[in-house]
Amino acid sequence: MTILKDILYKVALEAVVGDTGTAVNEIHFDSRKVGSKDVFVAIKGTKSNGHDFIDKAIAQGALVVVCEDMPAEQEKGVTYVQVLDTHKALAVMAANFYENPSANLKLVGVTGTNGKTTIASLLYQLFSKAGFKVGLLSTVEIKVGNETFDTTHTTPDSLVINSFLRKMNDAGVEYCFMEVSSHGIAQERTTALYFTGGIFTNLSHEHLDYHSSFAEYRDVKKRFFDELPASAFALVNIDDKNGPVMIQNTKAKKYTYGLKSYADYKAQILENEFSGLLLKINGQEVWTKLIGNFNAYNVLAIYAASELLGLTTIESLKHISALQAVSGRFQYFISEGKVTAIVDYAHTPDALQNVLETINSIRTRNEELITVVGCGGDRDKTKRPVMGNIASSLSTKVVFTSDNPRTEDPDKIVEEVEAGVEPQNFKKVMSVTNRKQAIKTACQLAQKNDIILIAGKGHENYQEINGERFDFDDLKIVTEYLKQLKK
Repeated sequence: MTILKDILYKVALEAVVGDTGTAVNEIHFDSRKVGSKDVFVAIKGTKSNGHDFIDKAIAQGALVVVCEDMPAEQEKGVTYVQVLDTHKALAVMAANFYENPSANLKLVGVTGTNGKTTIASLLYQLFSKAGFKVGLLSTVEIKVGNETFDTTHTTPDSLVINSFLRKMNDAGVEYCFMEVSSHGIAQERTTALYFTGGIFTNLSHEHLDYHSSFAEYRDVKKRFFDELPASAFALVNIDDKNGPVMIQNTKAKKYTYGLKSYADYKAQILENEFSGLLLKINGQEVWTKLIGNFNAYNVLAIYAASELLGLTTIESLKHISALQAVSGRFQYFISEGKVTAIVDYAHTPDALQNVLETINSIRTRNEELITVVGCGGDRDKTKRPVMGNIASSLSTKVVFTSDNPRTEDPDKIVEEVEAGVEPQNFKKVMSVTNRKQAIKTACQLAQKNDIILIAGKGHENYQEINGERFDFDDLKIVTEYLKQLKK
């Protein structure tokens, strides 16, 4: 049991009706989870308003209600706490409830459009190899030391974040690497966390279904750096024009990395092959199994962050050369019939262009590059024709298909992707809405030495159609078809 006033420490209060000295059990913002003597936080979400479920939460035993709009009538024996912003209040309360676990470890947040998962996951790998107990909060998984937990959001809610950080404290974790999404920042999920550092990767067309404009999307990301303390570091990709914007107002110590511009951490690509990259970082050569220009940036960010966190140059380079690719990020294999199949999470125009340009920079042009790609439903529609244009311009053949259609008509989504194809590329393109069939079609088209890229879903092992999730794994499916077809 925890005393309410301890949980409310540092929460900006507008009004309180009732007793803050009362003892409570748990905090919830989902009324269905509320039990006896719990705190219910009424969140105004995009789909529903928690204020509509206050009575239900009280009926289920809630002893405390935290809200933005005080109910006209208050239930006897229930404490009502009015705040300006329940998202922010929840974040502060969650941190207090779990005894501010982020203050007991070195927490580094990674934000940007592309590369968040790769950088966070590879830093987890690197520091584990260096002998530390490490935590990870990513799109792919949550890790507490060697224990793995499933995850559904890029940045989980404040209660989940703090509960896992508490687990990390209890397990003796010293470093934690965390993906920080624009949704997470906008919804205050990272508020009240103590960050040792922040890393900015890049910014491109994404989440404009949620943010009203690109400028708003950029400024939300910038807020993460604005709120870093003076004791933290802010490491940004200076080759991205938004890099300098991110650190304009930060109190943190500023560091830059880049391949093209003058930077604190600079790299050159010496060799770029399907087997990996040879890089020169600040005058030191290192070989990595990771592939492509975009991974050169990721490796450089990892190297810079590891130095800023206290590893020596030799230590960093040694562990970088042993890093394994992250699940669903340029994951590839060569079939018996010498067809190269690549599965990648590229689901933004920028990420798709990076992956296709990387493949084109490595291949000999004597082989076909067959791309299977679609766009998710209920998400930013403006990127669909852009993705269609990029895929058809940079591939020799394209199969447009379904991604996660969610509640939208998959055929309609495919049509919107096709709309971006220029006349000279019409002959390269076909559309097969069923994703499994589309992957099979690509396998049937492929000959010896050809390359198949399956983009958009990467590590995801499901397909979401009309609110239901069905088992679906791009890598598994392409492997089976190439085996069946003896390719």
